[in-house]
Amino acid sequence: MRAGVTVTGIGLVSPVGSTAAEVFDAVCAGRSGLTRPPEGHPVHGVVDVAAFSPDIDPASVLPGPESRVADRAVVMALRAAGDALADAGVEVGRDVDPYRVAVIVSGVGGLSTLASQVLARAERGRFGVSPYMLPGTLPNMGAARIAIRHGIRGYTSSIGTACASGAQSIGEALRILRADEADLVLCGSSEAPLFPTFADAFGNARALAHGWSDPTEASRPFDRRRNGLVLGEGAGVFVLERTAHAVARGARRYADPLGWGANNDAYHPTTPRPDGSGAAHCMRTALRDAGLGPDDVGYLNAHGTSTRAGDAAEVAALRDVFGAGSPPVSSTKGVTGHVLGVSGVIEAAIGVEALRRGLLPPTHNLDDPDPGDDLDHIRKQPREAAVTTVMSNSFGFGGHNVSLLFGPPGA
Repeated sequence: MRAGVTVTGIGLVSPVGSTAAEVFDAVCAGRSGLTRPPEGHPVHGVVDVAAFSPDIDPASVLPGPESRVADRAVVMALRAAGDALADAGVEVGRDVDPYRVAVIVSGVGGLSTLASQVLARAERGRFGVSPYMLPGTLPNMGAARIAIRHGIRGYTSSIGTACASGAQSIGEALRILRADEADLVLCGSSEAPLFPTFADAFGNARALAHGWSDPTEASRPFDRRRNGLVLGEGAGVFVLERTAHAVARGARRYADPLGWGANNDAYHPTTPRPDGSGAAHCMRTALRDAGLGPDDVGYLNAHGTSTRAGDAAEVAALRDVFGAGSPPVSSTKGVTGHVLGVSGVIEAAIGVEALRRGLLPPTHNLDDPDPGDDLDHIRKQPREAAVTTVMSNSFGFGGHNVSLLFGPPGA
């Protein structure tokens, strides 16, 4: 028999809030995190619009000299993890055995640090390269730094599935806890992609939104006028815990992860299968894992990046799984932008809040859906609805698909 699992803590560093409640409120109210890059920022003049998270003093999460060389992705990961543990009211070593705590925090790593060190070597030769470059760039360093800071001595890993990595980290945490290989797992992602080289790659691929006089209108999931995604930065960490362990220590519980699925399109490095068959199979896998059917899903937070190929493939997948009677659907990237692997964590948090409040968040900037898109899109305003199951989809370059299902806390 599988062990029960529950969500006891959430920590976010996002363009629209630092808690699940703040982010949910912003999405429902349409308080957008999309803005012009400020003068002096590295992507000023590189992208038209982006979604920036608040600055964090590295010295607040790292000691002395280390704080001066840490990449922003690591700093944000540490803040989100610390906030998640505080939100869960748990201290490693006091409330849980350090060897029974795992960390799965993902992301592409410190690419801005790597870019700056490549430039330093070009300008000053081999001695221009800092010995701190390696811990500044490796993609596992968010997870490793979290383990070091909090004395976590159990399984520690980082998953590299692009924009699906945060959601897959949650799914892998569920797998570990069900197998009773840990009592508690910190899981999520951190991404700091707002530097010129990375942004130029997206821009040259014609993937970025551009030409909008109002930057808050630039991210338009499922809208006929969309012309690209809006890059964002941030971090998100969930505390997943064995239900028995959480109950024994009297923890507050947000929701229970019910099931998950993961697979690959096996089609193209950057483009999803147009028929959405991989994503559809992934959603069915999640439903089967949870012992549920399509009719049980009361709300679906779509991946919905505001790109034509991605949105169209997801619509096809949803119609395949749910038929003509789709559940209410929204993509909250209209307000948050696309925070790459962190998006799945932010959107899972939004789904959890929707469960708790009986309120479904809308897709902003969805004025005119594509012809033939007959999904039940929640547009402009939130919708009151008491639901018992929410699904969150995340898809990534390389053909990675992940679907998560959550329900209210059970026994």
